[in-house]
Amino acid sequence: MSDYFVTGATGFIGRFLVRELLANREGTLYVLCRAGSLKRLDGLIAEWTAGGNEGRVVPVVGDLSAPGLGVDSAWIAEHAGTIGHFFHLAAIYDMTADDATNDAMNIDGTRNALVLAGALGAGTFHQVSSVAAAGDYKGVFTEDMFDEGQPLPSPYHRTKFESERIVREESPVPWRVYRPAIVVGDSQTGQMDKIDGPYYFFPLIKRLRDTLPGWIPLLGLDLRDTNVVPVDYVAKAMDHIGHAPGQDGQAFFLTNPDPQGAIEMINLFCRAARAPKFATPIDRRFSEAGPIKALPASLRPASLFAAAVHSKPATMVFDQTIGRLGIPSEVLGHVNFTAVFDSSKAQALLEGSGITVPPLESYAELLWNYWEENLDQTTAHDKKAHKSLKGKYVVITGASSGIGEVTAKKVAQAGGIPVLVARGVEKLEALQRTIEMRGGTAYVYPCDLSDYEAIDALTAKLSAELPRIDFVVNNAGRSIRRSVKLSLERFHDFERTMQLNYFGAIRLVMGLIPKMAETGGGHVVNLSSIAVLTKIPRFSAYAASKAALDSWSNVVGSELHGDGISFTTIRMPLVRTPMIAPTKMYEKFPTISPAQAGDIVIKALVEKPEAINTLSGQMGAAMHLAAPKTAHKVLNLAYNAFPDSAAARAHAESSDTAHSGSETSSQKEMVARLLKGLRWGR
Repeated sequence: MSDYFVTGATGFIGRFLVRELLANREGTLYVLCRAGSLKRLDGLIAEWTAGGNEGRVVPVVGDLSAPGLGVDSAWIAEHAGTIGHFFHLAAIYDMTADDATNDAMNIDGTRNALVLAGALGAGTFHQVSSVAAAGDYKGVFTEDMFDEGQPLPSPYHRTKFESERIVREESPVPWRVYRPAIVVGDSQTGQMDKIDGPYYFFPLIKRLRDTLPGWIPLLGLDLRDTNVVPVDYVAKAMDHIGHAPGQDGQAFFLTNPDPQGAIEMINLFCRAARAPKFATPIDRRFSEAGPIKALPASLRPASLFAAAVHSKPATMVFDQTIGRLGIPSEVLGHVNFTAVFDSSKAQALLEGSGITVPPLESYAELLWNYWEENLDQTTAHDKKAHKSLKGKYVVITGASSGIGEVTAKKVAQAGGIPVLVARGVEKLEALQRTIEMRGGTAYVYPCDLSDYEAIDALTAKLSAELPRIDFVVNNAGRSIRRSVKLSLERFHDFERTMQLNYFGAIRLVMGLIPKMAETGGGHVVNLSSIAVLTKIPRFSAYAASKAALDSWSNVVGSELHGDGISFTTIRMPLVRTPMIAPTKMYEKFPTISPAQAGDIVIKALVEKPEAINTLSGQMGAAMHLAAPKTAHKVLNLAYNAFPDSAAARAHAESSDTAHSGSETSSQKEMVARLLKGLRWGR
């Protein structure tokens, strides 16, 4: 058994690699850390070792820029000969970084790491390089190729090439090199910690989604392929290949053997965002075939486009146009590749291990959702949001997941202080840690909001412990989809729904009114539902509870106006949260994401309107007002086309009261098309 030394363990790939090593290998993992980052590392160590690996991850204080990484000589003497694998991941993975930063981190850092590896007598030095080492090579670039005279168009490309050269020529111990492609988030969770690669385009995609109908095609150019791999694949492949016998002195491409077209990749994220997609009327059948194929590679459209992107005039234009959307010109020129990366050796070693590159379409939505809920900085850059929320205490119920969780993160982005309320204390504390790691402040107050005594205790505690309460977001709620015929013996469904959605919500607000009035007022945001306006069948319990909350707020708002306490009702459209996941019929209808719902809540907190409705909700309400009989006929068609929930049907079958419908898939499709745009639940 041998131990490990890891640099860059707190970085994105490093964190995933440490998990793999802990799960699959024995021995102690020594991880390099600056003295000022020990607190952050302690949090990661607690996360890594929560499953029973206590004591296996040990920090070693040092600095990438110091000779021998600045590790104490006594520590080196004590551990010499015990390190079997030295993984060097600490580096700059940023095409926008300048020469000095790239040189210090990628070149000098690699030399310093090699000195330490030599002093420790490490068994193998594992260098994490990049496909950028291939530069703008045109054609197939194999794992055995290295210095082929390829152009290196940026400091990033140059230093990745040079650091790999240093390992090849100067390593005092056996070495292996790994060249990942563009690394994106975890294919299982979407987790990512920085903006890089395709993520630079996400704000543009979001803006397109929020301003244009999804059916409008946009013009795109099909120039070349890109290559994207998820971080979990990279970490698993490095762990597996790093321990394969007889592979020292080799380089391995950790790339997708079936690369995606650049526009295809962008369209997958557009689809995940429900944004317009790009059409390519001139694709590679024309741009790389026929007479054009006879041209020298440097004169083909893809090469001319790349050359134009790198030119100074084009850079100036891009900086003043797409650069304002957060897309650096350096990134635009390197989304696609001139080289085709042959990963045959890596794939052969991984064969039979179960480690494969998943298709991007299988996890693109996870990547988008994680970015939108965690990395999107729209709220952080919103001056109005900062002015309205900075330093303000915002009580958010149902904060442990879905809309409440995203809203809390957005409030913290704007400088607000989210006060997190829900039943699950562990989830609330995890959200609190996330907010605090991002530089914010949050407080946790677990409470069962269906328990009146618990609500009274909560309001008393909030009033005593917080200096003031500026906002309350009533987000916690219960939804039941069950027809009245199947509810005749289940009156408790109506009682439970009303208890949480109405009585629990108003009891909370009533308990906080004295504190808000005492400290100058406050604003309450109630998350209602479009079902109140559209009156969709099977939601009688849910819609009634939300309608009661709407009416109460409208009346009380006038009474408390003089105390500076106001209300906003958001009649939210259908949101893709875990609450609607069991209802498969929703897959046929348009929905918004929790992050989009969170943006609506932020708007309500900042602008404080009396109500926020969607166009589809207003249309539904107008239809009921202008033609109530027609509205009921249309909704009865929907009622007969779609069944009750699985839980409702199971109960009905057991009590022999099942609804007998003759719905067909064609009826369902017809109703889905007819009612498209009526996003009625939350």
